[in-house]
Amino acid sequence: MNSILQIFDVIPIQTTNNLSWSQHLSQALTSLPELIQHLGLPEYLAEQGLEAQQGFKLLVPRPYLSRIEYGNPNDPLLLQVLPSAAEMQKVLGYSKDPLEEADHNPQKAIVHKYKRRLLVITTGTCAVNCRYCFRRHFPYGDNQLAQAEWQSVIGYLKVHPDVNEVILSGGDPLMMKDALLADKVRQIEALPQIKRLRIHSRLPVVIPARICDDMLDWINKSRLDIIMVWHINHANEVDEYVAQAALKLKQAGVTVLNQGVLLKGVNDSVEAQVNLSEAVFSAGILPYYMFTLDPVEGAAHFDISIEDAQRLMGKVAAELPGYLVPKLAKEIPGQTSKTVFAPIC
Repeated sequence: MNSILQIFDVIPIQTTNNLSWSQHLSQALTSLPELIQHLGLPEYLAEQGLEAQQGFKLLVPRPYLSRIEYGNPNDPLLLQVLPSAAEMQKVLGYSKDPLEEADHNPQKAIVHKYKRRLLVITTGTCAVNCRYCFRRHFPYGDNQLAQAEWQSVIGYLKVHPDVNEVILSGGDPLMMKDALLADKVRQIEALPQIKRLRIHSRLPVVIPARICDDMLDWINKSRLDIIMVWHINHANEVDEYVAQAALKLKQAGVTVLNQGVLLKGVNDSVEAQVNLSEAVFSAGILPYYMFTLDPVEGAAHFDISIEDAQRLMGKVAAELPGYLVPKLAKEIPGQTSKTVFAPIC
């Protein structure tokens, strides 16, 4: 077996491996009582999370579910997807639009905050609903592009020649079928100003089968430098199949990066951060950013202070070589770039 995958041999894989990504998606859990029962968790967790579940639906694919420890209510993967009563607390300073994206939404589906790169909201759907999501309140209904409206994005790019990188976001852009995605990419790459295509996705992490032959086909045909930024917060999210998916992309010439979010109770320890960096790098993914929590309404219970984050990453930096230490960063509304914080050693 490839050496990249050997560290995952001890992780039991319980998911069915011959299903397509869309089949996995159709079988995702959407019922909180079913999730609680499946994982052997106390029934009171279903009662406590009921109100939060009504406001922001539960969605957990089974390949991801298989990595959650049975009977452990504090499992770091479970905490990312389990609705909780803490989400209903109103906390000063936490809003529905923490990054003030509405101020940089010049036309439908476009978020243009930075000079040379442009973000396109491709879809409002995801393969998993993370409870800390900074776009959990985003008005996707006002930003959904019909296929015929995609020309409005191309038109915007034509009158903004400084833009040389397009970022596909959402929701999750990989929720689109590959035929549709490939058509959009062809239209983007027809603009000579565009050098790079960046895709931000959690789908290959929660359903590794998403990296399929149809995707690799349009990737191999593209002239663009393609970067995929995955979202992995904990080493337990990285199994053999995630590593295989990353390897397929690397063999197709894709740069695969990881960005995570510092989450209280999930990965806010030196051990968790060190293990995460080691796991993603061993899977062929380069640690890129570790963000502090965007102050979105409903997620305050996950937050830690900037100073605590700096001290934590200082201790992580003492354990790892520099290339394995992600940049500690925050997106601050109105700034011309991400704000990077130096570790406190």
